[in-house]
Amino acid sequence: MTSYIVEADGGSRGNPGPAGYGAVVKDASDGQVLAEAAEAIGVATNNVAEYRGLIAGLTAVLELAGDGASVAVRMDSKLVIEQMAGRWKIKNEGLRPLALEAGALVRRLRVSEWTWIPRERNKHADRLANEAMDAAAKGLTWKAGGTTPPEPSSGWREPGGADLTDAGDPSDASRKAGSRARASAPPVARQTDLLDVSDISEMSAPTASIATAQRLGKNAGWVSSTKVATSLLLLRHGETEMSLERRFSGRGDAELTPNGLAQASAAADRLSREPYRLDVIVTSPLKRARQTAEVVAQRTGRDVEVDEDLREADFGVWEGHTFTEVQRRWPAELAAWLADPTVAPPGGESFAVAALRVQAAGERLVERYEGKTVLAVSHVTPIKMLLRLALMAPLESLYRMHLDLACLSLIDYYADGPAVVKSFNDISHLR
Repeated sequence: MTSYIVEADGGSRGNPGPAGYGAVVKDASDGQVLAEAAEAIGVATNNVAEYRGLIAGLTAVLELAGDGASVAVRMDSKLVIEQMAGRWKIKNEGLRPLALEAGALVRRLRVSEWTWIPRERNKHADRLANEAMDAAAKGLTWKAGGTTPPEPSSGWREPGGADLTDAGDPSDASRKAGSRARASAPPVARQTDLLDVSDISEMSAPTASIATAQRLGKNAGWVSSTKVATSLLLLRHGETEMSLERRFSGRGDAELTPNGLAQASAAADRLSREPYRLDVIVTSPLKRARQTAEVVAQRTGRDVEVDEDLREADFGVWEGHTFTEVQRRWPAELAAWLADPTVAPPGGESFAVAALRVQAAGERLVERYEGKTVLAVSHVTPIKMLLRLALMAPLESLYRMHLDLACLSLIDYYADGPAVVKSFNDISHLR
């Protein structure tokens, strides 16, 4: 017997254009609304938004009832319904990661039907999607019962993440992965760059924080100059033998090479000068990160704190192997890992699990050191996850990022809500 009904929809004002989704979960016996979800997802197509709505609805059911719940899915998207029912092939490769994500959720449930319904019967989900897009257009966050100003934690509630670290960036190889949405998550506010273009040429990138703009006497774009950011500088560790040989390097404690120490020294030189005024240095517990952090600490006079949650993902039995070796010895496991972030390498840690601890680490740092400049020395996976969350980007965006050794990135978090990526993969100090 069907216990729950999921109705979902998504739309794009431009196709592609500003997009959003809505989903509602109802009791199948009496039609009572049990959960609602909606989110503006930036620029996307109608079909992407529709899949995101489906994912949010299925996730909401799992959170309400757990694995094995019986669900009927109803949408006015013929394409999504037919593809998920297996009657139509997925020809658009851009939709395949979303279909895989939805499929992973479906396998945890008992879906009794995939039913196309006309738009007039899907008004509730359609309304939620439009409310989310309308709210984002005004700089607000969708919330059940009405919109609210963006919250400080906006963008931090989407779990999941994926990466291949010293074995090579996912941007260097073909990857498939799904994004995950949570119906219970705080909706994410629209984010904008808080600096006028005219300001950028006068500031080193990444700058220490918007406080630098204040010292220059500039009004930082749309934000009043009285608002100071919590700045999170993200520094990837220097070179190791594992990175040179492009091997999986997760929990292993590889040391920096002489060149890696020189890279750390170059980063330290940069961070010891204006406009950088580091208040705190936090590092992953792994040796390659700690060595990099200690070089910066010696140059800046700061102590080093260790945060276990900034460590790299655990690649299990793949640790120390090249991507080619893993592909030959574990082809099925590798394919599953690349397709689904909830899948872990044999004996290792899934990216979905790793994402939760990285998210928690980021939230702790922003809360504990509000208004300060924090240097976090870490690895490819944690850094990409923090950047993706700040950008409100879907999980698959990880496969379109590349991070060099000893690169710097910067995220500014504002007390009134937005998180702004000010710099990405900056290696000017290595040239």
